Amino acid sequence: MLTKNDLRIAYKTLRLQLTEDQIAEKSLAIANRLLQIDIWERDFYHIFLPIARQNEVDTELILHLLSGKDKHIVISRSDFQTREMTHFLLTDNTKIIPTSYGIPEPESGIGIPADKIDVVFVPLLCFDEAGNRVGYGKGFYDKFLANCRPETIKIGLSFFEAVEPWEDVFESDVKLDFCVTPDQVYEF
Repeated sequence: MLTKNDLRIAYKTLRLQLTEDQIAEKSLAIANRLLQIDIWERDFYHIFLPIARQNEVDTELILHLLSGKDKHIVISRSDFQTREMTHFLLTDNTKIIPTSYGIPEPESGIGIPADKIDVVFVPLLCFDEAGNRVGYGKGFYDKFLANCRPETIKIGLSFFEAVEPWEDVFESDVKLDFCVTPDQVYEF
């Protein structure tokens, strides 16, 4: 049975093999599939800004959807010392600066507590059919999601379909409610 680290290595490699056109096409398909989920009546939506050099799902189209629906959009800044995320309302005045890791983050802004967020779009490398996910292994999202309300909807975004379960699933791993791929919506 595979471990998270095995999957992390395999899916980083697979994602890096995607072309710009494939990323754009798959990201568009994911954004369109999101419209099939009953999540659009809520107020505060947390979204990640993609790390381009990691070939992450391009969330720009999702940002446009949220903006067009007049939703409050929340983005984060990560503290690599504490492994905590601080959340800010995205406004026209928000200045986005890439970190040394290539993560686009807000310089500052209006703080939003985690327990105010209704929907979180979660970055990941892969996931299984039980709603477990494999990220980069730093635990930022597990900590963040643990501080959200139990009813906060957690939606993974993945270029790839579900994988077989892995052996090192921990109690502190926060499960997804949905995962959206270019081809389907998984509901857990």
